[in-house]
Amino acid sequence: MPKSFLPKPFAHTYKLAPQYAKSVVYFSCEFAIDQSFKIYSGGLGFLAGSHMRAAADLRQNLCGIGILWTYGYYDQSRGEDGELAIQFRKKQYAFLKDTGIRFTVPIHGHPVWVKAMFLPGEVFGTVPMFFLSTDIEENDDLSRALTHRLYDNDYLRRIAQYIILGAGGARLLEELGVDPDVWHLNEAHGLSAAFRIYERFRDIKEVKRRFVFTTHTPEEAGNEMHDFRLLRDFSFFGSVPEEEIRSITGIDGEVFNHSLAALRVSHSANGVSKLHGQVSRQMWSKYSNICAITHVTNAQNKKYWADHDLEAARQADDIVALRRRKRQLKEELFKQVADQTGKLFNPDVLTLVWARRFAGYKRPDLIVRDAELFGELIANTERPIQILWAGKPYPFDYGAIDTFNHLIHLTKNTPNATVLVGYELSLSRCLKNGADIWLNNPVVTREASGTSGMSAAMNGAVNLSTNDGWVCEFARDGHNSFLVEPAEPNLSPEERDRHDLLGIYEILNERVLPLYYGKPDGWQRVVLNSMNDVVPFFDADRMADEYYKNIYA
Repeated sequence: MPKSFLPKPFAHTYKLAPQYAKSVVYFSCEFAIDQSFKIYSGGLGFLAGSHMRAAADLRQNLCGIGILWTYGYYDQSRGEDGELAIQFRKKQYAFLKDTGIRFTVPIHGHPVWVKAMFLPGEVFGTVPMFFLSTDIEENDDLSRALTHRLYDNDYLRRIAQYIILGAGGARLLEELGVDPDVWHLNEAHGLSAAFRIYERFRDIKEVKRRFVFTTHTPEEAGNEMHDFRLLRDFSFFGSVPEEEIRSITGIDGEVFNHSLAALRVSHSANGVSKLHGQVSRQMWSKYSNICAITHVTNAQNKKYWADHDLEAARQADDIVALRRRKRQLKEELFKQVADQTGKLFNPDVLTLVWARRFAGYKRPDLIVRDAELFGELIANTERPIQILWAGKPYPFDYGAIDTFNHLIHLTKNTPNATVLVGYELSLSRCLKNGADIWLNNPVVTREASGTSGMSAAMNGAVNLSTNDGWVCEFARDGHNSFLVEPAEPNLSPEERDRHDLLGIYEILNERVLPLYYGKPDGWQRVVLNSMNDVVPFFDADRMADEYYKNIYA
Protein backbone atom coordinates (compact mmCIF):
# COMPACT_ATOMS: atom_id res chain seq x y z
CA MET A 1 0.00 0.00 0.00
CA PRO A 2 1.52 3.39 -1.01
CA LYS A 3 2.51 5.75 1.78
CA SER A 4 2.80 9.51 1.96
CA PHE A 5 6.30 10.71 1.10
CA LEU A 6 5.98 13.42 3.77
CA PRO A 7 7.02 12.73 7.35
CA LYS A 8 4.64 13.00 10.25
CA PRO A 9 3.03 15.37 11.24
CA PHE A 10 2.87 16.66 7.65
CA ALA A 11 1.85 13.43 5.94
CA HIS A 12 -1.29 13.07 3.86
CA THR A 13 -4.27 12.24 6.06
CA TYR A 14 -6.08 10.28 3.35
CA LYS A 15 -5.34 6.82 2.02
CA LEU A 16 -3.31 7.26 -1.16
CA ALA A 17 -4.74 5.95 -4.42
CA PRO A 18 -2.31 3.37 -5.89
CA GLN A 19 -2.34 4.96 -9.35
CA TYR A 20 -1.12 8.23 -7.82
CA ALA A 21 1.62 6.81 -5.58
CA LYS A 22 4.46 8.68 -7.29
CA SER A 23 5.60 11.54 -5.04
CA VAL A 24 5.21 15.05 -6.46
CA VAL A 25 5.96 18.55 -5.18
CA TYR A 26 4.22 21.47 -6.90
CA PHE A 27 5.85 24.93 -6.83
CA SER A 28 3.74 28.02 -7.47
CA CYS A 29 4.05 31.70 -6.58
CA GLU A 30 0.33 31.91 -5.85
CA PHE A 31 -2.54 29.67 -4.78
CA ALA A 32 -6.21 30.73 -4.64
CA ILE A 33 -7.43 28.31 -1.98
CA ASP A 34 -9.95 30.25 0.10
CA GLN A 35 -11.28 33.80 0.34
CA SER A 36 -9.65 34.12 3.76
CA PHE A 37 -6.17 33.22 2.44
CA LYS A 38 -5.10 36.17 0.29
CA ILE A 39 -1.93 34.96 -1.41
CA TYR A 40 -3.02 35.08 -5.06
CA SER A 41 -3.49 37.61 -7.85
CA GLY A 42 -5.54 35.94 -10.57
CA GLY A 43 -5.84 33.05 -12.99
CA LEU A 44 -2.53 31.34 -12.18
CA GLY A 45 -3.55 31.19 -8.54
CA PHE A 46 -7.12 30.09 -9.31
CA LEU A 47 -5.69 27.24 -11.39
CA ALA A 48 -3.17 26.21 -8.72
CA GLY A 49 -5.83 26.27 -6.01
CA SER A 50 -8.14 24.06 -8.05
CA HIS A 51 -5.23 21.68 -8.70
CA MET A 52 -4.49 21.33 -5.00
CA ARG A 53 -8.16 20.60 -4.25
CA ALA A 54 -8.54 18.08 -7.07
CA ALA A 55 -5.30 16.31 -6.10
CA ALA A 56 -6.72 15.83 -2.61
CA ASP A 57 -10.07 14.60 -3.97
CA LEU A 58 -8.21 12.01 -6.08
CA ARG A 59 -5.98 11.08 -3.09
CA GLN A 60 -2.73 11.90 -4.88
CA ASN A 61 0.72 11.76 -3.27
CA LEU A 62 1.36 15.43 -3.94
CA CYS A 63 2.15 18.50 -1.85
CA GLY A 64 2.31 22.21 -2.65
CA ILE A 65 4.99 24.79 -1.88
CA GLY A 66 4.33 28.52 -2.10
CA ILE A 67 5.16 31.76 -0.35
CA LEU A 68 3.34 33.33 2.57
CA TRP A 69 2.84 36.88 1.27
CA THR A 70 2.52 39.15 4.31
CA TYR A 71 0.52 41.78 2.42
CA GLY A 72 -0.86 39.49 -0.26
CA TYR A 73 -1.30 40.98 -3.73
CA TYR A 74 -3.16 44.08 -2.58
CA ASP A 75 -6.55 45.08 -1.22
CA GLN A 76 -8.77 46.64 -3.86
CA SER A 77 -11.16 49.38 -2.73
CA ARG A 78 -12.44 52.78 -3.84
CA GLY A 79 -11.12 56.30 -3.52
CA GLU A 80 -13.09 59.47 -2.88
CA ASP A 81 -14.59 59.60 -6.39
CA GLY A 82 -15.15 55.86 -6.70
CA GLU A 83 -11.91 55.22 -8.56
CA LEU A 84 -9.59 52.29 -7.83
CA ALA A 85 -7.75 52.55 -4.51
CA ILE A 86 -4.82 50.24 -3.80
CA GLN A 87 -4.08 49.34 -0.21
CA PHE A 88 -1.48 47.04 1.30
CA ARG A 89 -2.63 45.57 4.60
CA LYS A 90 -0.79 43.04 6.69
CA LYS A 91 -2.48 39.65 6.89
CA GLN A 92 -2.50 37.04 9.65
CA TYR A 93 -3.74 33.46 9.39
CA ALA A 94 -4.56 31.49 12.50
CA PHE A 95 -5.14 28.32 10.47
CA LEU A 96 -1.46 28.00 9.48
CA LYS A 97 0.80 25.94 11.71
CA ASP A 98 4.44 26.74 12.40
CA THR A 99 6.52 23.75 11.34
CA GLY A 100 9.37 24.84 13.59
CA ILE A 101 11.63 24.58 10.54
CA ARG A 102 14.05 27.47 9.96
CA PHE A 103 16.87 27.56 7.44
CA THR A 104 18.87 30.04 5.40
CA VAL A 105 19.17 30.58 1.67
CA PRO A 106 21.86 32.77 0.11
CA ILE A 107 20.61 35.97 -1.53
CA HIS A 108 23.26 38.22 -3.01
CA GLY A 109 25.81 36.22 -1.05
CA HIS A 110 24.13 36.80 2.31
CA PRO A 111 22.21 34.21 4.33
CA VAL A 112 18.51 35.04 4.67
CA TRP A 113 16.42 33.16 7.19
CA VAL A 114 13.29 31.41 5.95
CA LYS A 115 10.44 30.10 8.08
CA ALA A 116 8.13 27.33 6.86
CA MET A 117 4.44 27.37 7.74
CA PHE A 118 2.12 24.42 7.13
CA LEU A 119 -1.46 24.25 5.88
CA PRO A 120 -3.02 20.90 6.83
CA GLY A 121 -5.09 19.46 4.03
CA GLU A 122 -8.26 19.16 6.09
CA VAL A 123 -8.51 22.95 6.60
CA PHE A 124 -9.62 23.73 3.04
CA GLY A 125 -9.74 20.31 1.40
CA THR A 126 -6.33 20.46 -0.26
CA VAL A 127 -3.18 18.37 -0.30
CA PRO A 128 -0.63 19.22 2.42
CA MET A 129 0.93 22.59 1.65
CA PHE A 130 3.91 24.61 2.86
CA PHE A 131 4.37 28.38 2.72
CA LEU A 132 7.69 30.14 3.11
CA SER A 133 8.28 33.52 4.76
CA THR A 134 11.29 35.73 5.44
CA ASP A 135 9.20 38.14 7.53
CA ILE A 136 10.68 36.92 10.82
CA GLU A 137 12.77 38.43 13.60
CA GLU A 138 15.97 36.68 12.55
CA ASN A 139 16.18 38.92 9.45
CA ASP A 140 16.93 42.60 8.97
CA ASP A 141 14.19 44.86 7.58
CA LEU A 142 15.30 44.45 3.97
CA SER A 143 15.26 40.65 4.18
CA ARG A 144 11.94 40.64 6.04
CA ALA A 145 10.36 42.63 3.21
CA LEU A 146 11.25 40.05 0.57
CA THR A 147 8.03 38.10 1.10
CA HIS A 148 5.79 41.09 1.73
CA ARG A 149 4.13 41.53 -1.69
CA LEU A 150 3.26 39.08 -4.43
CA TYR A 151 4.86 40.15 -7.74
CA ASP A 152 6.66 43.10 -6.20
CA ASN A 153 7.31 45.93 -8.68
CA ASP A 154 11.00 46.00 -7.68
CA TYR A 155 12.57 43.47 -10.07
CA LEU A 156 15.51 42.93 -7.70
CA ARG A 157 13.13 41.93 -4.95
CA ARG A 158 11.29 39.62 -7.37
CA ILE A 159 14.56 37.83 -8.12
CA ALA A 160 15.00 37.28 -4.39
CA GLN A 161 11.42 36.00 -4.17
CA TYR A 162 12.10 33.44 -6.88
CA ILE A 163 15.15 32.25 -4.97
CA ILE A 164 13.05 31.83 -1.82
CA LEU A 165 10.38 29.85 -3.68
CA GLY A 166 12.75 27.63 -5.64
CA ALA A 167 15.96 27.19 -3.66
CA GLY A 168 14.05 27.78 -0.43
CA GLY A 169 11.51 25.13 -1.36
CA ALA A 170 14.33 22.71 -2.14
CA ARG A 171 15.93 23.47 1.22
CA LEU A 172 12.62 22.81 2.95
CA LEU A 173 12.43 19.38 1.35
CA GLU A 174 15.96 18.69 2.55
CA GLU A 175 14.94 19.68 6.07
CA LEU A 176 11.98 17.32 5.79
CA GLY A 177 14.32 14.58 4.62
CA VAL A 178 12.48 13.92 1.36
CA ASP A 179 13.35 13.99 -2.34
CA PRO A 180 10.13 13.67 -4.36
CA ASP A 181 10.08 11.80 -7.66
CA VAL A 182 8.68 14.80 -9.54
CA TRP A 183 9.30 18.53 -9.04
CA HIS A 184 6.57 20.45 -10.86
CA LEU A 185 7.25 24.10 -11.69
CA ASN A 186 3.97 25.97 -12.28
CA GLU A 187 5.60 28.72 -14.34
CA ALA A 188 9.35 29.32 -14.06
CA HIS A 189 9.25 31.25 -10.78
CA GLY A 190 10.65 28.30 -8.83
CA LEU A 191 13.44 27.53 -11.31
CA SER A 192 16.22 28.07 -8.77
CA ALA A 193 15.20 24.73 -7.21
CA ALA A 194 16.76 23.03 -10.22
CA PHE A 195 20.13 24.63 -9.50
CA ARG A 196 19.91 23.51 -5.88
CA ILE A 197 19.50 19.93 -7.15
CA TYR A 198 22.40 20.42 -9.54
CA GLU A 199 24.52 21.63 -6.63
CA ARG A 200 23.91 18.30 -4.89
CA PHE A 201 24.61 15.97 -7.82
CA ARG A 202 26.57 17.98 -10.38
CA ASP A 203 24.70 15.93 -12.98
CA ILE A 204 22.10 17.51 -15.27
CA LYS A 205 20.51 14.08 -15.76
CA GLU A 206 19.56 14.05 -12.08
CA VAL A 207 17.90 17.44 -12.54
CA LYS A 208 16.03 16.49 -15.70
CA ARG A 209 14.87 13.23 -14.15
CA ARG A 210 12.97 15.19 -11.52
CA PHE A 211 11.70 18.37 -13.16
CA VAL A 212 8.62 19.11 -15.23
CA PHE A 213 7.55 22.59 -16.29
CA THR A 214 4.17 24.19 -17.03
CA THR A 215 4.36 27.36 -19.09
CA HIS A 216 1.49 29.83 -19.17
CA THR A 217 2.95 32.50 -21.43
CA PRO A 218 2.06 32.42 -25.16
CA GLU A 219 4.54 35.11 -26.25
CA GLU A 220 8.31 34.84 -25.96
CA ALA A 221 8.65 38.49 -24.94
CA GLY A 222 6.28 37.88 -22.04
CA ASN A 223 8.59 35.36 -20.40
CA GLU A 224 10.70 36.70 -17.57
CA MET A 225 14.26 37.61 -18.47
CA HIS A 226 17.11 39.11 -16.44
CA ASP A 227 20.74 39.97 -16.86
CA PHE A 228 22.75 36.77 -16.44
CA ARG A 229 25.42 38.29 -14.24
CA LEU A 230 22.83 40.02 -12.09
CA LEU A 231 21.29 36.62 -11.35
CA ARG A 232 24.74 35.19 -10.68
CA ASP A 233 25.54 38.00 -8.23
CA PHE A 234 22.15 37.48 -6.56
CA SER A 235 23.06 33.83 -5.84
CA PHE A 236 20.20 32.68 -8.09
CA PHE A 237 22.40 29.79 -9.21
CA GLY A 238 23.62 29.00 -5.72
CA SER A 239 27.28 28.00 -5.66
CA VAL A 240 27.31 26.60 -9.20
CA PRO A 241 29.98 28.37 -11.31
CA GLU A 242 28.84 30.50 -14.23
CA GLU A 243 30.40 28.25 -16.85
CA GLU A 244 28.47 25.23 -15.56
CA ILE A 245 25.21 27.15 -15.52
CA ARG A 246 25.81 28.24 -19.10
CA SER A 247 26.61 24.66 -20.05
CA ILE A 248 23.49 23.08 -18.54
CA THR A 249 21.09 25.85 -19.65
CA GLY A 250 22.68 26.51 -23.04
CA ILE A 251 22.42 30.26 -22.46
CA ASP A 252 25.51 32.02 -23.85
CA GLY A 253 24.50 35.66 -23.96
CA GLU A 254 23.90 38.29 -21.33
CA VAL A 255 20.15 37.73 -21.07
CA PHE A 256 18.86 34.80 -19.03
CA ASN A 257 15.42 33.61 -20.17
CA HIS A 258 13.86 31.75 -17.25
CA SER A 259 11.37 29.77 -19.34
CA LEU A 260 14.00 28.72 -21.87
CA ALA A 261 16.22 27.52 -19.03
CA ALA A 262 13.30 25.62 -17.51
CA LEU A 263 12.68 23.89 -20.84
CA ARG A 264 16.31 22.78 -20.88
CA VAL A 265 16.52 21.45 -17.32
CA SER A 266 13.18 19.58 -17.37
CA HIS A 267 12.32 16.25 -18.94
CA SER A 268 8.78 17.31 -19.85
CA ALA A 269 6.84 20.53 -20.34
CA ASN A 270 3.29 21.50 -21.18
CA GLY A 271 1.15 24.35 -22.33
CA VAL A 272 -2.22 24.86 -20.70
CA SER A 273 -4.58 24.31 -23.63
CA LYS A 274 -4.39 22.46 -26.93
CA LEU A 275 -3.91 25.73 -28.82
CA HIS A 276 -1.34 26.98 -26.31
CA GLY A 277 0.62 23.73 -26.71
CA GLN A 278 0.78 24.36 -30.46
CA VAL A 279 1.75 28.01 -29.96
CA SER A 280 4.43 27.04 -27.43
CA ARG A 281 6.00 24.40 -29.68
CA GLN A 282 6.17 26.88 -32.53
CA MET A 283 7.44 29.68 -30.29
CA TRP A 284 10.33 27.64 -28.89
CA SER A 285 11.10 25.59 -32.03
CA LYS A 286 14.11 27.72 -32.97
CA TYR A 287 15.89 26.71 -29.76
CA SER A 288 17.87 23.50 -29.39
CA ASN A 289 18.01 21.03 -26.51
CA ILE A 290 14.61 21.81 -25.07
CA CYS A 291 12.34 19.10 -23.70
CA ALA A 292 9.19 17.97 -25.47
CA ILE A 293 6.23 20.33 -25.04
CA THR A 294 2.77 18.81 -24.88
CA HIS A 295 -0.38 20.24 -23.33
CA VAL A 296 -2.66 19.68 -20.37
CA THR A 297 -5.71 21.90 -20.70
CA ASN A 298 -6.44 23.87 -17.57
CA ALA A 299 -9.55 23.13 -15.53
CA GLN A 300 -11.41 24.32 -12.45
CA ASN A 301 -12.50 22.35 -9.41
CA LYS A 302 -16.22 21.81 -9.91
CA LYS A 303 -16.69 20.56 -6.35
CA TYR A 304 -15.54 23.98 -5.11
CA TRP A 305 -17.16 26.23 -7.73
CA ALA A 306 -20.53 24.74 -8.72
CA ASP A 307 -23.65 25.96 -6.91
CA HIS A 308 -25.37 22.86 -5.48
CA ASP A 309 -28.90 23.85 -6.52
CA LEU A 310 -27.86 24.77 -10.05
CA GLU A 311 -26.01 21.47 -10.29
CA ALA A 312 -29.09 19.57 -9.07
CA ALA A 313 -31.18 21.31 -11.73
CA ARG A 314 -28.63 20.38 -14.39
CA GLN A 315 -28.60 16.74 -13.37
CA ALA A 316 -32.40 16.66 -13.40
CA ASP A 317 -32.55 18.52 -16.73
CA ASP A 318 -35.01 20.81 -14.97
CA ILE A 319 -35.30 24.14 -16.80
CA VAL A 320 -37.84 25.52 -14.32
CA ALA A 321 -35.60 24.84 -11.30
CA LEU A 322 -32.61 26.18 -13.20
CA ARG A 323 -34.37 29.45 -14.04
CA ARG A 324 -35.63 29.87 -10.46
CA ARG A 325 -32.24 29.27 -8.85
CA LYS A 326 -30.43 31.50 -11.33
CA ARG A 327 -32.81 34.34 -10.50
CA GLN A 328 -32.06 33.89 -6.78
CA LEU A 329 -28.32 34.02 -7.44
CA LYS A 330 -28.71 37.17 -9.52
CA GLU A 331 -30.57 38.79 -6.62
CA GLU A 332 -27.67 37.92 -4.30
CA LEU A 333 -25.15 39.45 -6.73
CA PHE A 334 -27.25 42.57 -7.15
CA LYS A 335 -27.24 43.18 -3.39
CA GLN A 336 -23.47 43.62 -3.72
CA VAL A 337 -23.96 45.86 -6.74
CA ALA A 338 -26.35 48.07 -4.75
CA ASP A 339 -24.10 48.08 -1.69
CA GLN A 340 -21.02 49.14 -3.68
CA THR A 341 -22.53 51.48 -6.25
CA GLY A 342 -26.06 52.44 -5.19
CA LYS A 343 -27.42 50.98 -8.44
CA LEU A 344 -30.42 48.66 -8.37
CA PHE A 345 -30.14 45.90 -10.96
CA ASN A 346 -33.13 43.83 -12.08
CA PRO A 347 -32.85 40.01 -11.83
CA ASP A 348 -35.14 39.62 -14.85
CA VAL A 349 -32.77 41.53 -17.13
CA LEU A 350 -30.01 39.84 -19.13
CA THR A 351 -26.76 40.44 -17.23
CA LEU A 352 -23.37 40.44 -18.95
CA VAL A 353 -20.19 40.16 -16.87
CA TRP A 354 -16.56 40.79 -17.79
CA ALA A 355 -14.46 39.76 -14.77
CA ARG A 356 -10.82 38.66 -14.64
CA ARG A 357 -7.39 40.24 -14.31
CA PHE A 358 -7.24 43.61 -16.05
CA ALA A 359 -4.58 43.39 -18.75
CA GLY A 360 -4.24 45.01 -22.16
CA TYR A 361 -4.52 41.86 -24.27
CA LYS A 362 -7.72 40.82 -22.42
CA ARG A 363 -9.34 44.08 -23.66
CA PRO A 364 -11.70 44.77 -20.73
CA ASP A 365 -12.94 47.97 -22.39
CA LEU A 366 -13.47 46.59 -25.90
CA ILE A 367 -17.26 46.75 -25.74
CA VAL A 368 -17.24 50.48 -24.89
CA ARG A 369 -14.77 51.61 -27.55
CA ASP A 370 -17.61 52.55 -29.92
CA ALA A 371 -19.56 55.11 -27.91
CA GLU A 372 -22.55 55.08 -30.27
CA LEU A 373 -22.98 51.30 -30.26
CA PHE A 374 -22.49 51.12 -26.50
CA GLY A 375 -24.98 53.93 -25.93
CA GLU A 376 -27.62 52.19 -28.06
CA LEU A 377 -27.05 48.86 -26.31
CA ILE A 378 -27.22 50.24 -22.80
CA ALA A 379 -30.30 52.41 -23.59
CA ASN A 380 -32.35 49.59 -25.14
CA THR A 381 -35.57 49.37 -23.11
CA GLU A 382 -37.28 46.76 -25.28
CA ARG A 383 -34.52 44.21 -24.73
CA PRO A 384 -32.54 45.64 -21.81
CA ILE A 385 -29.10 44.58 -20.69
CA GLN A 386 -27.04 45.06 -17.51
CA ILE A 387 -23.23 45.05 -17.61
CA LEU A 388 -20.73 44.46 -14.81
CA TRP A 389 -16.95 44.66 -14.81
CA ALA A 390 -14.60 43.45 -12.09
CA GLY A 391 -10.97 42.44 -11.81
CA LYS A 392 -7.63 43.45 -10.38
CA PRO A 393 -5.12 45.35 -12.46
CA TYR A 394 -1.51 44.84 -11.46
CA PRO A 395 -1.06 47.59 -8.84
CA PHE A 396 1.73 49.25 -10.84
CA ASP A 397 0.25 48.72 -14.33
CA TYR A 398 -0.93 52.29 -14.79
CA GLY A 399 -2.39 51.61 -18.21
CA ALA A 400 -4.65 48.88 -16.82
CA ILE A 401 -5.55 51.08 -13.84
CA ASP A 402 -6.50 53.90 -16.24
CA THR A 403 -8.77 51.47 -18.11
CA PHE A 404 -10.37 50.39 -14.84
CA ASN A 405 -11.01 53.99 -13.79
CA HIS A 406 -12.20 54.94 -17.29
CA LEU A 407 -14.94 52.29 -17.04
CA ILE A 408 -15.91 53.58 -13.59
CA HIS A 409 -16.27 57.17 -14.84
CA LEU A 410 -17.93 56.11 -18.10
CA THR A 411 -20.68 54.22 -16.27
CA LYS A 412 -20.99 56.56 -13.29
CA ASN A 413 -24.37 57.92 -14.37
CA THR A 414 -25.55 54.77 -16.13
CA PRO A 415 -28.02 52.86 -13.94
CA ASN A 416 -27.51 49.50 -15.67
CA ALA A 417 -23.70 49.33 -16.00
CA THR A 418 -21.02 49.54 -13.34
CA VAL A 419 -17.66 48.32 -12.03
CA LEU A 420 -17.20 46.35 -8.82
CA VAL A 421 -14.11 46.31 -6.61
CA GLY A 422 -12.78 43.66 -4.24
CA TYR A 423 -12.31 41.01 -6.93
CA GLU A 424 -11.20 37.90 -5.07
CA LEU A 425 -12.54 34.36 -4.77
CA SER A 426 -15.77 35.39 -3.06
CA LEU A 427 -16.78 38.08 -5.54
CA SER A 428 -15.64 35.91 -8.43
CA ARG A 429 -18.03 33.18 -7.28
CA CYS A 430 -20.88 35.68 -6.87
CA LEU A 431 -20.34 37.11 -10.35
CA LYS A 432 -20.26 33.68 -11.98
CA ASN A 433 -23.39 32.64 -10.13
CA GLY A 434 -25.23 35.80 -11.20
CA ALA A 435 -24.03 36.23 -14.79
CA ASP A 436 -26.17 35.29 -17.78
CA ILE A 437 -23.39 36.04 -20.28
CA TRP A 438 -19.69 35.68 -19.45
CA LEU A 439 -17.80 37.95 -21.84
CA ASN A 440 -14.29 36.85 -22.79
CA ASN A 441 -12.59 38.85 -25.55
CA PRO A 442 -8.80 38.45 -25.46
CA VAL A 443 -6.70 38.97 -28.56
CA VAL A 444 -6.64 35.52 -30.18
CA THR A 445 -3.53 33.41 -29.33
CA ARG A 446 -2.70 35.76 -26.45
CA GLU A 447 -4.77 33.87 -23.83
CA ALA A 448 -2.88 30.68 -23.03
CA SER A 449 -5.97 29.10 -21.53
CA GLY A 450 -8.15 31.31 -19.36
CA THR A 451 -10.28 29.53 -16.80
CA SER A 452 -12.90 31.95 -15.50
CA GLY A 453 -15.36 30.91 -18.19
CA MET A 454 -15.16 27.30 -17.04
CA SER A 455 -16.46 27.95 -13.54
CA ALA A 456 -18.92 30.48 -14.98
CA ALA A 457 -20.35 27.77 -17.26
CA MET A 458 -20.63 25.43 -14.27
CA ASN A 459 -22.97 28.02 -12.77
CA GLY A 460 -25.25 28.67 -15.72
CA ALA A 461 -23.40 31.55 -17.40
CA VAL A 462 -23.07 31.27 -21.17
CA ASN A 463 -19.70 32.20 -22.66
CA LEU A 464 -19.54 34.88 -25.35
CA SER A 465 -15.94 34.68 -26.46
CA THR A 466 -13.26 35.09 -29.03
CA ASN A 467 -11.97 31.67 -30.08
CA ASP A 468 -8.87 31.43 -27.90
CA GLY A 469 -7.41 29.27 -25.14
CA TRP A 470 -9.64 26.60 -23.61
CA VAL A 471 -12.67 27.90 -25.52
CA CYS A 472 -11.37 26.26 -28.72
CA GLU A 473 -11.85 22.87 -27.07
CA PHE A 474 -15.29 23.64 -25.62
CA ALA A 475 -17.35 26.03 -27.67
CA ARG A 476 -20.07 24.97 -30.10
CA ASP A 477 -21.45 28.23 -31.38
CA GLY A 478 -25.15 28.61 -30.62
CA HIS A 479 -25.28 25.29 -28.78
CA ASN A 480 -23.30 25.93 -25.58
CA SER A 481 -21.75 29.35 -26.21
CA PHE A 482 -21.47 32.21 -28.69
CA LEU A 483 -18.26 32.65 -30.68
CA VAL A 484 -16.91 35.76 -32.35
CA GLU A 485 -15.83 34.86 -35.87
CA PRO A 486 -12.01 35.02 -36.01
CA ALA A 487 -10.47 38.09 -37.61
CA GLU A 488 -8.26 37.77 -40.65
CA PRO A 489 -4.63 37.41 -39.51
CA ASN A 490 -3.39 40.20 -41.80
CA LEU A 491 -5.47 42.91 -40.10
CA SER A 492 -3.81 45.68 -38.12
CA PRO A 493 -4.37 45.66 -34.34
CA GLU A 494 -6.90 48.47 -34.73
CA GLU A 495 -8.78 46.65 -37.51
CA ARG A 496 -8.70 43.40 -35.53
CA ASP A 497 -10.13 45.10 -32.44
CA ARG A 498 -12.85 46.73 -34.54
CA HIS A 499 -13.73 43.39 -36.11
CA ASP A 500 -14.03 41.72 -32.71
CA LEU A 501 -16.05 44.61 -31.27
CA LEU A 502 -18.55 44.46 -34.14
CA GLY A 503 -18.72 40.68 -33.75
CA ILE A 504 -19.68 41.03 -30.08
CA TYR A 505 -22.42 43.56 -30.90
CA GLU A 506 -23.77 41.42 -33.72
CA ILE A 507 -24.02 38.41 -31.39
CA LEU A 508 -25.65 40.42 -28.60
CA ASN A 509 -28.16 42.28 -30.73
CA GLU A 510 -29.07 39.59 -33.25
CA ARG A 511 -28.72 36.36 -31.28
CA VAL A 512 -28.40 36.66 -27.50
CA LEU A 513 -30.99 39.33 -26.66
CA PRO A 514 -33.68 37.96 -29.04
CA LEU A 515 -33.16 34.45 -27.66
CA TYR A 516 -33.16 35.50 -23.99
CA TYR A 517 -36.33 37.59 -24.25
CA GLY A 518 -38.10 35.96 -27.20
CA LYS A 519 -37.46 32.27 -26.58
CA PRO A 520 -36.71 31.83 -22.86
CA ASP A 521 -36.91 28.04 -23.00
CA GLY A 522 -34.46 28.07 -25.89
CA TRP A 523 -32.14 30.26 -23.83
CA GLN A 524 -32.32 27.86 -20.88
CA ARG A 525 -31.50 24.99 -23.21
CA VAL A 526 -28.26 26.76 -24.24
CA VAL A 527 -27.51 27.28 -20.54
CA LEU A 528 -28.04 23.58 -19.83
CA ASN A 529 -25.94 22.58 -22.83
CA SER A 530 -23.14 24.76 -21.51
CA MET A 531 -23.37 23.26 -18.02
CA ASN A 532 -23.46 19.72 -19.40
CA ASP A 533 -20.57 20.21 -21.81
CA VAL A 534 -18.18 21.89 -19.35
CA VAL A 535 -18.04 18.72 -17.22
CA PRO A 536 -16.27 16.43 -16.77
CA PHE A 537 -13.48 17.52 -19.13
CA PHE A 538 -13.02 21.00 -17.65
CA ASP A 539 -13.28 19.74 -14.08
CA ALA A 540 -9.88 19.80 -12.33
CA ASP A 541 -10.14 16.07 -11.54
CA ARG A 542 -9.44 15.37 -15.23
CA MET A 543 -6.54 17.81 -15.21
CA ALA A 544 -4.92 16.42 -12.04
CA ASP A 545 -5.28 12.88 -13.38
CA GLU A 546 -3.81 13.87 -16.74
CA TYR A 547 -0.74 15.41 -15.11
CA TYR A 548 0.03 12.10 -13.41
CA LYS A 549 -0.58 10.04 -16.54
CA ASN A 550 1.00 12.24 -19.18
CA ILE A 551 3.47 14.60 -17.48
CA TYR A 552 4.69 13.00 -14.27
CA ALA A 553 5.07 9.62 -15.95
